[in-house]
Amino acid sequence: MQIAVFSTKPYDREHLEGANKAHGHGLTFYEAHLTPGTAVLAAGVPCVCAFVSDHLDREVLGILADGGTRLIALRSAGFNHVDTQAAAALGLTVCRVPAYSPHAVAEHAAGLILTLDRKFHRAYARVREANFSLHGLMGFDLCTRTVGVVGTGRIGAVFARIMRGFGCDLVGYDVAPSPECEALGMRYTDLDDLFRTADIVSLHCPLTPETRHMVDRHRLSLMKRGAMLINTGRGALIDTRAVIAALKTGHLGHLGLDVYEEEEDLFFEDRSLTVVKDDVFMRLLTFPNVVVTAHQGFFTEEALRAIAETTLANVTAFERGSGEMFTVGGR
Repeated sequence: MQIAVFSTKPYDREHLEGANKAHGHGLTFYEAHLTPGTAVLAAGVPCVCAFVSDHLDREVLGILADGGTRLIALRSAGFNHVDTQAAAALGLTVCRVPAYSPHAVAEHAAGLILTLDRKFHRAYARVREANFSLHGLMGFDLCTRTVGVVGTGRIGAVFARIMRGFGCDLVGYDVAPSPECEALGMRYTDLDDLFRTADIVSLHCPLTPETRHMVDRHRLSLMKRGAMLINTGRGALIDTRAVIAALKTGHLGHLGLDVYEEEEDLFFEDRSLTVVKDDVFMRLLTFPNVVVTAHQGFFTEEALRAIAETTLANVTAFERGSGEMFTVGGR
């Protein structure tokens, strides 16, 4: 099957071409994001492969459908950037990669915690300038701290196991409690109690209308003064302006982000020679107790290989009309 691949980086091409040796699809790569202006590039192509930075709203999906596209193959787990109702109405099948490497994201979340706690980012900069003072670098032991895990699916469960290894106590929230997490000693509770109880809260749930801005002024006010918040899930799980207000008062002690609610206009590109016009994002960067990475939690060799393999396996299953395909809303 011919596939138009959008938002392509060199590492995407490398892994997709490697995985395609077992499938034999025709791959055409475009560096451009998928937008109303670029969707015409897929005219006559039955499959479009898209990433989280691509626009898949009703307008774009309509252009693709009119051009003959029948399958949208997402190389991501999340699909909040897709108008799934419009896709269904247009007869488009949307598939995704539900699990590529839960270890990649979970380990990145743990890395953000350690960085914020022990201030690795500040210590690294100091030593490079021959400043060996320890003033302001005081951290705390993770052992016996309470970690709240919001969302205990594949990634959340791996993260919980990592934090249990540090000797942390675990509290969790999920609509479907994980037996694996319960075996680790996790106590499930409601969201408000989790935010009251935890010293560290880490978000690992999908973005839905119900979870959008779940971390708002109310939930931030429930947190212990000086607590830590980590988000490697989706940017809009938190109300960024509310978080900034909590940082300014000192109520929120540490913030680690690998995602941002307006990231599509920032992440995955080199913007070092341009003026970043997002004032909210730039305000975040002024805080010494904030660490932001540019959606790199998934970025490991193992994860990229798995993403490529599952994406192309989905296309093959669709083409053959048989086999297991991971579609949005089911399998």
